[in-house]
Amino acid sequence: MASDNCFKVKIIAPDRLFYEGEAEMIELTTTEGQLGVYKGHIPLTAVIAPGVVRVYEAGGEVKSAALISGFVEILQDKVEVLAEIVEWPDEIDLHRAEEAKIRAERRIAEKATDVNMARAELALKRAVARIDTVENK
Repeated sequence: MASDNCFKVKIIAPDRLFYEGEAEMIELTTTEGQLGVYKGHIPLTAVIAPGVVRVYEAGGEVKSAALISGFVEILQDKVEVLAEIVEWPDEIDLHRAEEAKIRAERRIAEKATDVNMARAELALKRAVARIDTVENK
């Protein structure tokens, strides 16, 4: 049974309905920074940045996933995330994410002229989001 403090949360991925339920709070990362949403939040639309999305359900359970890119629409009684890439912890290959992090850090440290720094920094953020999701589930 949902409390009066709950609102609807829907996370939609290109290939599936990733999550649908009631939450007391949701945390995610946007291009403007970290965002925590409770019921009654002012309406807002934002661009997702790589990070961990946490859904705090009414029963006290917290569901975490790596949310890499997409958009979020926040209304007073619901939050919808249109995710380009979103993964549960058990869907993430930790070894692969750690290797991607090392490669991105190496590219950034080299500061070579043929390296697209924005792409390298984004790759690093994606890898860190995946690692954080697995390690803090």
